[in-house]
Amino acid sequence: MRKKSLTTVSALLAILLLITACNAGEQQTAEPAQKDQTTQNDKTEAADKPIQLPDEHLQKNDEGAAVKALQAALQKTGYDISSSGNYDALTTWAVTDYQMQQETLAVTGIYDDDTKQALQTSLDDNTPVNPGKGLDEPDKDATAISNPHEILALVNKDYVLPDGFEPLKLVEPDVRFPFEEFLPKKQMREVAAAALEDMFAAADDAGLDLFAQSGYRSFDRQDAIFASNVAEHGEEAANNFSAKPGESEHQTGLTMDVTSPDVNHQLIEEFGETDEGKWLKQHAAEYGFIIRYPEGKEEITQYQYEPWHLRYVGKAAATDIAEQGITLEEYLGEV
Repeated sequence: MRKKSLTTVSALLAILLLITACNAGEQQTAEPAQKDQTTQNDKTEAADKPIQLPDEHLQKNDEGAAVKALQAALQKTGYDISSSGNYDALTTWAVTDYQMQQETLAVTGIYDDDTKQALQTSLDDNTPVNPGKGLDEPDKDATAISNPHEILALVNKDYVLPDGFEPLKLVEPDVRFPFEEFLPKKQMREVAAAALEDMFAAADDAGLDLFAQSGYRSFDRQDAIFASNVAEHGEEAANNFSAKPGESEHQTGLTMDVTSPDVNHQLIEEFGETDEGKWLKQHAAEYGFIIRYPEGKEEITQYQYEPWHLRYVGKAAATDIAEQGITLEEYLGEV
């Protein structure tokens, strides 16, 4: 009788141990599922959290919390970019692409007040954005400039514009030219043309006599100019002062060559010694322009000194470049 009781107790203990083991297994299985659910909830809460767009203007190479907030907003509209806090090439592409899809925005690649307002509306209204509809995502293996529409695009002998590139929104600025007839070279991109008008108005107020001479040039036009210079001076010499097609800033629509009556409206180094040339060196940055090929920087720019060649890069970049006495290559870290 006692032996039978011990057998019964042993059986019951075995059953209890089996039940305990099963319960422990179920708890261990449930814990990862609970963690996954918690992680998903965190992601959902982050996605639903209101995004505070930064107030300051931002552009390529900027860093910090403001850039990170902008990147979060772009992610929420559909752009697959990281929240690195670095205004890198992908962020510049996303801003440029977004601007190209908004009819009212200037396409610059720079986050400004107008872009902030449009982006805020997109977020508030949950307006769909189609990433890449305006501009293809940068190709790391491409040999041509991937984002030629941004105003900080570096165009030189190493960074070439893509085949068939034509700038957006070309207009004729309301400034003086030394010729009356319309020619394509009177044109600039809208954002640069407006800045040029402001700069010329300020020069007028200073009693100066600036003239615009040559702005936009198509690929074919630059090809003809370079071929003519090669025929006259030889290719090696021509390459010091004339760009090959695709390598010219004039094709971007962001450049204007300027001159004055004191040098008979020519584009020559002596322009830098005129009152107009000296004023530009001191004040062009206030309107977003730089003297693209400054004296003493020929080894970096690979072009001779050209005090007449003005490139629009926006006020922030132009101010930094002028104050530091550097080139666009140096500013972008591409020396």
